[in-house]
Amino acid sequence: MDVQVPEGFAAGATKVLVIDDSNTIRRSAEIFLKQGGHEVVLAEDGFDALAKLSDYQPDLVFCDILMPRLDGYQTCAIIKRNPQFAGVPVIMLSSKDGLFDKARGRMVGSQDYLTKPFTKDQLLQAVQQHRRVG
Repeated sequence: MDVQVPEGFAAGATKVLVIDDSNTIRRSAEIFLKQGGHEVVLAEDGFDALAKLSDYQPDLVFCDILMPRLDGYQTCAIIKRNPQFAGVPVIMLSSKDGLFDKARGRMVGSQDYLTKPFTKDQLLQAVQQHRRVG
């Protein structure tokens, strides 16, 4: 299967979509992921993310839970309901490390959960562990 790589993207790099309403979190995730050799697209909320999803076709999504308009659970559920993106791993991001949040994330189809603030190692390890290959 021949895969078209958009201009400016390195072949073989993991394409990661980071959804977070905090500019600080988006920027640090972008820096960490690019240092790890990954391609990054940023979205500031669920609607922004859904608009970029089909254009970008990410291999992995990091999604904040607490966002205005469309929260992370709703965003994840919409991604997972779309047959084209159902196989894309979604990792929830939250400042709360609650059992309830983790369980609710699993219920809407997320693969994992990272507590903010995360370290570069935690972020890159999550990508290694969950990225969709081929």
